[in-house]
Amino acid sequence: MAEAVISNGAIPLAEANEDALGAAVHEHARLVYRIAYSVLRNHHDAEDATQESFVRVLRYRRKLEGVQDPKTWLARIAWRVAIERGKRRPEISLSNAGTDSAILQLRSQVASAEEFSLGREMTALLESLIVALPAQLRDVLTLSTVEEFTSAEIAEVLETSESAVRSRLFRARQILKEKLAELDGRR
Repeated sequence: MAEAVISNGAIPLAEANEDALGAAVHEHARLVYRIAYSVLRNHHDAEDATQESFVRVLRYRRKLEGVQDPKTWLARIAWRVAIERGKRRPEISLSNAGTDSAILQLRSQVASAEEFSLGREMTALLESLIVALPAQLRDVLTLSTVEEFTSAEIAEVLETSESAVRSRLFRARQILKEKLAELDGRR
C-alpha cells in the first residue's frame, strides 16, 4: 500500500516537471535560439546549441522548480552553451550558397536595389564594428540590443554586477559612436 502511495505521488510530480519543462521550451525556444545565433552567427550551429541547451535543461529540470526567473536561467544556459560551442567549432562557414542567393533574390524584389545595397552595407558595417569590440563589451551589447535584456538580466546571465553591465554597455556604445563618427568624417 505504501508503494502505491509513493508511486502515485511520484507520477503527478513527474508530469508536473514535464509540463513545466514543456512550457519553458515552448515559451523560450526563440529566445534561446536568438542568443545562440547572436554568439555563433550561424544558423546550423545556433540550432545545435539550442537543442543542447534544452538537453541541459532536461538534465537539470529539478532546478527549474526553484528558479525565480526561468527566462534568465534559460538565457544563461544558452549563453554558456553557445560560448562553449563557439570555442570548439572550426572556422568554416556552413552557409548554403543556393539558399543565400534565393533569399537575396526575394529581398531584392521587395526593396529597390539601392535600398537593399545600402541596408546590407550598413548591416555589414555595424556587424564588423561590433565584432571588433572586446568580448566583454560585445557580449553585453548583444544581450542588450539584440535580446533586449535588462541590465539585471544581463548581469545574471554573465554572472557579473549590474554596474559592470551598465559601464560596459556605455563603453561599447561610446566606441561604436566614435568609430561611426570617424567613418562619417572620412566621406
